[in-house]
Amino acid sequence: MSGHLTIALDAMGGDLGPEAVVPGAALALQKKKNLRFMMYGDSKKIEPLLAQYPKLAKVSVVHHTDFAVSPHEKPGVALRAGRHSSMRLAINAVSEKQAHCVVSGGNTGALMAMAKMVLKCLPGIERPAIASLLPTVDKEIVMLDLGANLECNSEMLVQFAILGSVYARVVRGHSQPSVGLLNIGSEDAKGHEEIREAAAILGRIQFPGKYAGFIEGNDIPMGTVDVVVTDGFTGNVALKTAEGVSKLMTTVLKKKLKESPLAMFGAFLAMGALKKLKAEMDPRRYNGGMFLGLDGVCVKSHGGMDAFGFSNAILHAAEIADKNFNVRVAAEIAEVMAQEQRIKAEISSEIDEPKEMVS
Repeated sequence: MSGHLTIALDAMGGDLGPEAVVPGAALALQKKKNLRFMMYGDSKKIEPLLAQYPKLAKVSVVHHTDFAVSPHEKPGVALRAGRHSSMRLAINAVSEKQAHCVVSGGNTGALMAMAKMVLKCLPGIERPAIASLLPTVDKEIVMLDLGANLECNSEMLVQFAILGSVYARVVRGHSQPSVGLLNIGSEDAKGHEEIREAAAILGRIQFPGKYAGFIEGNDIPMGTVDVVVTDGFTGNVALKTAEGVSKLMTTVLKKKLKESPLAMFGAFLAMGALKKLKAEMDPRRYNGGMFLGLDGVCVKSHGGMDAFGFSNAILHAAEIADKNFNVRVAAEIAEVMAQEQRIKAEISSEIDEPKEMVS
């Protein structure tokens, strides 16, 4: 995409609201000069902050509203009462083609409900999925769904595989990304019916990725595949577990270093490597849950992120919009849908076909 790229920001979303959004936008602008911003929220809080960043102020327009969605608001209530909220107005800007994408650090359930209602799903997509980048031993991988859909049928898992593989190829630059289904074992007979049916379909269709079979939880940090596909319940548990393990390692390391002067000296010698490790594992670098499958680009920033973390959510959204991700996905989905119906019929006939008696 050439020219300016306009991003609609829910300036009131997240724990820090404008105090993270405005400086976050300034940081993003430093890295990507063609960005333009539409900020939705309380102008009395936004404009004084904006005045501290003259370059950002020149490329930003503030749209005032007194309403913001509460972090604890139920999605249904937010849909009915939040029509004039900063979140809803920012989403509307994408729907009305005034902005290329929207970023919010607000209530996840409300954001998903509003985005799905306003932007709709791409043709062939049953429900959108939340995807995110995760660090591994030697690369970044894509994982979805991370909480949007607690239960998924086989068709949804196949759709997620397509969404994730197109993202990995178009946005991340993998020529033929490997795709794995997260399961309780790598054997073909493991897992529930939906995941086994999804595996059977992915093993036969032609799609942007290369199906690598079932993977287990320990394969995620090792980077065994480029794209990890799972339902939202399992994905969210896996993500939160990984975050907890990361905090555990940091806490234990600090504790052990303080227990021994010799260990402290060793840490001093390894300071350079430790700083690089901290930077690579910094969750702020990977901030930005992408709502893939919507007919518009929507990215959710973690509510507790600071300006640096929010800037990365902005840059992730800009990257997706810049690469025309949705156009590429729509084409791939249309092609795969025809294959999927034929293959499902074949699988059904194979299951129903009478087996010969073994004497």
